Amino acid sequence: MNTLAELRQRFSTALLDLAGDAATAAELAALVLPSQDPKFGDYQANCAMPLGKRLGKPPREVAAALVERLDLADLCEPPQIAGPGFINLTLRDDWIVARLQAALADVDRLGVQRVAAPRTFVLDYSSPNVAKPMHVGHIRSTVIGDALYRMLRFVGHKTISDNHIGDWGTQFGMIIYGWKHFGDEAAFARGPVAELSRLYRLVNTLVEYHEAKNEQLPALRLRLSDQESRAAQLELAPTPADPADKKRAAKRIQEALADLAKTRDELADAEAKVARIEADEPLRKHAAAHPNIGAAVLAETAALHAGDAENRALWQRFLPPCLAEIDETYRRLDVSFDHTLGESFYEEALPQVVRDLAARGLARESHGAQCVFLEGHDAPFLIQKQDGAFLYATTDLATIRYRMDQWRPDAILYVVDHRQSLHFTQLFATARLWGYEHVEFQHISFGTVLGDDGKPFKTRSGASVGLASLLDEAVDRAHAIVCQNDDARPEPLLSAEERRTVAERVGIGAIKYADLAHNRTSDYKFSYDKMLAMQGNTAAYMQYSYARVSSIFDKGSVDAAALRLSGAEITLTHPAERALALALLQFSEALDRVLADYRPNLLTDYLYDVASRYAAFFESCPVLRADTQQQRESRLLLCDLTARTLRLGLNLLGIAVVDRM
Repeated sequence: MNTLAELRQRFSTALLDLAGDAATAAELAALVLPSQDPKFGDYQANCAMPLGKRLGKPPREVAAALVERLDLADLCEPPQIAGPGFINLTLRDDWIVARLQAALADVDRLGVQRVAAPRTFVLDYSSPNVAKPMHVGHIRSTVIGDALYRMLRFVGHKTISDNHIGDWGTQFGMIIYGWKHFGDEAAFARGPVAELSRLYRLVNTLVEYHEAKNEQLPALRLRLSDQESRAAQLELAPTPADPADKKRAAKRIQEALADLAKTRDELADAEAKVARIEADEPLRKHAAAHPNIGAAVLAETAALHAGDAENRALWQRFLPPCLAEIDETYRRLDVSFDHTLGESFYEEALPQVVRDLAARGLARESHGAQCVFLEGHDAPFLIQKQDGAFLYATTDLATIRYRMDQWRPDAILYVVDHRQSLHFTQLFATARLWGYEHVEFQHISFGTVLGDDGKPFKTRSGASVGLASLLDEAVDRAHAIVCQNDDARPEPLLSAEERRTVAERVGIGAIKYADLAHNRTSDYKFSYDKMLAMQGNTAAYMQYSYARVSSIFDKGSVDAAALRLSGAEITLTHPAERALALALLQFSEALDRVLADYRPNLLTDYLYDVASRYAAFFESCPVLRADTQQQRESRLLLCDLTARTLRLGLNLLGIAVVDRM
C-alpha cells in the first residue's frame, strides 16, 4: 500500500466541506508530504495555511477544524497541530508492521500496488547512429530510458520500447563515399566496424575541415571585426551622468566584451582545427584532393535514398556488422527493446507525410522547400529541402503516425538530450495540428557528461569516448578493487570466475548508477574513482549493502523463505528499527515521485536512504545475537525485506546485485 496516497485520500475527503469542491480538496491534500525531520512526525500536512488564506480564517483554526474531520484513527496516532497550522502525523506502529508483513508475503512486488488506470506508453530512447560505434553520449539516453521503461511496466502500465536507430542518414553517405575512395577490403575483413569507423572519422574530418576553412573562418572573422568595432564604440562613448543610465551602459559594455571573448574562442578553435589538418601530411593531401567532399557526401546519401543499386548494396553489406556491435553493447548493459525500427523503416512513408501536411494546409512552399509555420516560432519546421530530400522532422512525423496507428499509445516519451528541445517543441506542435492532439508527448531531456575540465567528456585526442571502451575500463577497475579486497581476507572467498562476474556487475552498475543518480536535467562530471567508491551514493555501495544484508542469512544458516512462512512477526522496539521500517514502507511512494516527472534519481535517493538506515539499524540492533528469539526473527525479517527492496529497486534501475563482494 502507498501510505502517502492513503493519507492524501483521507485528507481530500476531510477537506471537501472546508474547500468547497473536490478539485480544490485534492489540490490541498497534495500538500501532505513526508516529514523532513522526524521530530515533526512521519508526515506533515501544510494545507491549513493556504486554505486559511482562502477562507479568511486563522490557519490554526482551520487546522483544528480539519483534524476534527479526519478519519485517521486506524492509521496514525492523534494528529498534532504545530506552529502556524502544520499538522504533524505519526503512523501507528501496528499499521507499519501490518503493511510490512504484507510486503514480506508479496514475493514479487513487496506490497507495491499496480496503478488503478494503466496507460500505454511508447518510449523512444538510445537511438544511436549505427554507422559508428556507440560513445559516451549514448549512455544517458540508454540507461534513463531503460529505467523508466522498467518502472512504468512494474507499476502496471503497458510499455513499448522502440529504438529509433539512425540507419539511413548522412553518416551512411560518409561511409559510402569513404569506402569508394579510401576503403580497405583486408581491413574490413579483419574488423568490419573498425574499418567503417575509420572511414567515417576520416570523411567527417575532411568535411569539417572544408566547412571550417571556407565557411566558418570567414564568418567568424567578419563577426569578430563587427564586435570589436561595437565594443570600441561603447568603451569610447561618454559616460552618462545619470546613475541608472551609467549602470545600463556598463552592462552593455560587459555584454559586448563577453560576446567578443566568445567569438575569439570560437575563431581560435576553428583555426586550430584547420591547422591540425594542414600539419598532417596525409590529411592535407586528402583535403586537397577532395575539395567538394561535403557536397559529394550529400550526393551519395541522396543516391542511397533514391535506390541506387551500388549504394544500396553497400548499405546492406555494412549494416549487419554495425548492428551486431551495438547489440553486444546492449547485452552488456542488460538493455533490450521491444522494437528496433530505424529511419530506413519509414523511407516509403515520407512523401505521403509531406503530401498530407500540404493537403491539410499545414505545410507550404518557402524558397523551394516545404515548411510548417508554427505560431510563436520565428523559424519554420522544415520537412522537405529544396532538393527534395527529407529530414529528421519528416521521419519523426512518419514515426508518430506509425506508432499511433499500430499501438495507439496514451503517451510517447522521447529520451533525448536537451539540445534537441526546439526540434521536439516544433515536432509536438506539428503533430497536434496534424490531428494527434489527445496523446501526451514528452521530451525527457537530460544534460551532458563532462570531463574534469568541465567540457563534454572526450579522449585526450579530442574524440568521443567509445562506450565499449568505457565499460571495459570500468570493469577492469572494478576487478582490481574486487581482487584487492578479496585477497586482503585471511581466506579469499571468490573464485577467479566469481571475481570476473562481480567485477562486470559492479563496473557496469557503477556507470549506470552514476548517471541515474544525477538529476537528469543536470550535467555531471565523469569520474571512475567516484563511481566505484564503496562509500556514498554509488552502485558499489548499494551492491555492497545488499551483499552485507544477504551475508547475515549465510552466517546464521537461516532460510529467509522459510522464515517468512514460519509465522514470525516484526516488532518495533528500537528507534533504528522503526526508522528502517518506515523507509521500507515508502518504496511505492518513491516510485510515484519518479514517474511524476520521469526522474530516476529519486529512486537512487530512496535506495541510498534505505541503505543508510539499514547501516544505522545494524550498528544499534544486534541481529543474530539478539536478546530473544522473537527479537532475532523480527530483525531477520527486517533484513530480508531490506535486501529484497534493494534488489528490486536496483533491478528497476537496470543494475544487477551480487551476493558476495
